[in-house]
Amino acid sequence: MTILIIGGKGTIGSKLTAYFSKKHEVLTAGRSKADLLVDISNSESIEALFKKTGPVDAIICCAGEAKWAPFNELSEEDFYIGIRSKLMGQVNLVRIGKNHVNAKGSITLTTGILADDPVVMTTSAAMVNGAIHSFVKSVILEMENEIRVNAVSPGLVEKAVDKYGDYFPGHTPIPMDKMLRGYIRSVEGKVNGEIIRIYD
Repeated sequence: MTILIIGGKGTIGSKLTAYFSKKHEVLTAGRSKADLLVDISNSESIEALFKKTGPVDAIICCAGEAKWAPFNELSEEDFYIGIRSKLMGQVNLVRIGKNHVNAKGSITLTTGILADDPVVMTTSAAMVNGAIHSFVKSVILEMENEIRVNAVSPGLVEKAVDKYGDYFPGHTPIPMDKMLRGYIRSVEGKVNGEIIRIYD
């Protein structure tokens, strides 16, 4: 397979790139430090990306941002950071990417435990994650060419503990190998319309 990993050099993406490149052709994309540059908050940038990649068999997105701050400090524009990037960025990857994925291919999005178990300062991120879950369940009803769409929703992964651990009191960090299995299931398996939760 030819697999496009957006965010392929990040904390999660680098693990996915290392695994999938052993058996498949892997292209990485991101805002920097990648084979190809893309800003998923910009649909024109996504269109330009697929002009460079040509047809692929699978798309994995583990990119996208959202504002973390106390709810009383969040402005309307702060919410739009997550809406434009992590939410619409991934929606547009499906909307545009479906035309560049081979028949019976797959698109895997990334959310996170905040959709089901939010912590303080994550109102915007939790909202976006939950919206993506609803999107995945609904979009598969209209996908053509047997293209599958799933979302992997990991808990706090071990490699992010130093940066985010204080925000997740009592949470058990998720080993990177356990997190990886969710993406393997989505890409190399046959599941469709699934929210693949990798929690403690």
